[in-house]
Amino acid sequence: MFFVRTAGKQDLEAILALLSETWHDTYDAIYGPDRVAEITASWHSRQSLEAKLTQLASEFIVADDGTRIGGVAFAAWSDQQTKRVTLHQLYVHPDCQGQRIGAALLGEIIDAFPDANALRLEVEPANEKAIGFYRAHGFEKVGETKDCGGRTGIPAAIYERPLATD
Repeated sequence: MFFVRTAGKQDLEAILALLSETWHDTYDAIYGPDRVAEITASWHSRQSLEAKLTQLASEFIVADDGTRIGGVAFAAWSDQQTKRVTLHQLYVHPDCQGQRIGAALLGEIIDAFPDANALRLEVEPANEKAIGFYRAHGFEKVGETKDCGGRTGIPAAIYERPLATD
């Protein structure tokens, strides 16, 4: 059984491996293995993960069963005026998919931002599995971008889910 907890420096190597394996499993057929390796090295470097550990107004979590990291998620406030949070990462290792790890990570991210009105994300339009997951969890397509993450030149669909606030 996996438990969700805050990511720590001791998790970085396992997270790096999870991201690489998950990206190759998901995106090799879309971008090719060489491009996936290039993207993974850039977006998921040890340096970028370390920065997430201390980023203010964010949540960096893992799903851990005591022997391995089965999933990872990272979200941060993107606009505190409109009370919008951006989900930057939510990945579950291919061997662990279908065990509700993604739902547990998503739930923890939502709980971490109780004042948020909306949770937004960008997803590769050809990643039907991810889109199906997000739609099943209340996300709707609200737009598109030609520059996923604002720095890549890779197109993405933008999905958003309203969040209940008291």
